[in-house]
Amino acid sequence: MKVFRIACIALLAVSTASFGGNLSSCSFNGIPLYGKVKVVDAFADIKVEVVNAFSDLDVQTVDAFADSCGKWQFVDAFPDFKVQFVNAFGDIKIRFVDAFPGIK
Repeated sequence: MKVFRIACIALLAVSTASFGGNLSSCSFNGIPLYGKVKVVDAFADIKVEVVNAFSDLDVQTVDAFADSCGKWQFVDAFPDFKVQFVNAFGDIKIRFVDAFPGIK
């Protein structure tokens, strides 16, 4: 039973480390995961993989007031951070939702 507990703790540590963010403050490497976002092809702050399940962050696109966790307003100029969409090995995995954005 002790070995099982150690294995569970190790698995939790590995799964949390793969995210690289701070779940309690909704950030990734000091970048808040909300606000104005610009999509780029190179030199992104965060590489993002879009998934249908098992996401790190649920994202709701908004036209204004992107001021809480998971709310993204896509812009062409003056972004808070830049993202690059990738098919695999992204820094974070997101799922687009219509309501209730944030970290689950």
